[in-house]
Amino acid sequence: MAGLALAGVARAEQPQATRSQDRAGPSRRLAALYPQDGRRDLTGGDFDRFRGAGILWCRSRDGVPQKAAAAWLIGDPSTVVLNAHNFRDRRLAVTRSVADCYFQIGGRNYDFEPDSLVLGTAPGADGLHITDDWAILRLTRPAEAVPQPLPDPPDLPIGDIALPVTMVSPAGHGNYRGPNSLERCAIRRIDQPSEDAIRRARHDCNDGYGGSGSGLFDEAGRLIALQSASLAMNSRSRFDIEFHYGSALLFEGGLLAALRGRAEAGGRR
Repeated sequence: MAGLALAGVARAEQPQATRSQDRAGPSRRLAALYPQDGRRDLTGGDFDRFRGAGILWCRSRDGVPQKAAAAWLIGDPSTVVLNAHNFRDRRLAVTRSVADCYFQIGGRNYDFEPDSLVLGTAPGADGLHITDDWAILRLTRPAEAVPQPLPDPPDLPIGDIALPVTMVSPAGHGNYRGPNSLERCAIRRIDQPSEDAIRRARHDCNDGYGGSGSGLFDEAGRLIALQSASLAMNSRSRFDIEFHYGSALLFEGGLLAALRGRAEAGGRR
């Protein structure tokens, strides 16, 4: 299951959609994943603590900017980390052009270098998985914001755990009324490594359409995982480690190597 493809069976996790792609009715859009919902809006203090928190905005076909997902400034004021599924579908077909999107942080907007997209998928791959659902982009100019420090690989055992975390969602969720959110929750299992030596973390954090790219932080405030997808969106069902949970990819393996290489190259790699 660690390498579960987003193109899998009907119960497989699906990439989060943008708010404009959420076609559920109002009552479904505002239903959490679980009966308990501890989300609240981010405060100024939260943004100071969880540095680098930004938003990916993309223009619709008629040119209207729409909030798409969370994105993070990491290791360098020009380096942005987010999910690959913002630009590719489950079969890796192009769904958006980088030129149609921009990064927002601290109330300022920054364009991406159109040819800077690096995807987590291996050459020749024919599908997108949870553990390679990452992408890196470079800004055309450094952001006037403090980036999140370069993560250390999380020292977490494989198997069932109960690790308290905070999910930080700078772009919010389609099933939450605020513009952004924070929730205390827990990672409940670490799967075996799969694509690019990256492991999946199964967690019980509430999620909604537009919440992809949310960051999971440990109790020391360290960024350890990037949200990818959740099962049975908007169902308000009890957490189940096999059938109803969220999936995040840990900052390790190929993702961490790519970030370290970019940092060594001064953000230009």
